[in-house]
Amino acid sequence: MQVVSSQALPPPSGPYSHAIIVNGMIYTAGQIATVPSTGALVEGGIQEQTRQVLENIRAVLEAAGSGLNKVVKCNVYLQSMDDFAAMNEVYASFFPEKPPARTTVEVARLPRNALIEIETVAMV
Repeated sequence: MQVVSSQALPPPSGPYSHAIIVNGMIYTAGQIATVPSTGALVEGGIQEQTRQVLENIRAVLEAAGSGLNKVVKCNVYLQSMDDFAAMNEVYASFFPEKPPARTTVEVARLPRNALIEIETVAMV
């Protein structure tokens, strides 16, 4: 087991790692739309937050020697399913070919009242 920490992101806010590599697979922690330079949530709505979340995931995967093109599964947590279509517009631009398998669910609340959180499984 190998712990992955991205210098491009703030340290985790709790007792967890940005990602773990096990048997050639990378398991990322859920990412919310934290702006790396300030630690604040990105301003704007679901599209801005989705974009920031996926940029944060890209940074973690790159720190692990991988990339978005090697993601095989995403779990997307939305504060409101009313944001599903707008989230999909941005999400699709990050996975233009062979998008990963995905589960999307509405949840009661996310850390820091974020609108979205995404976790991934990727190949090294």
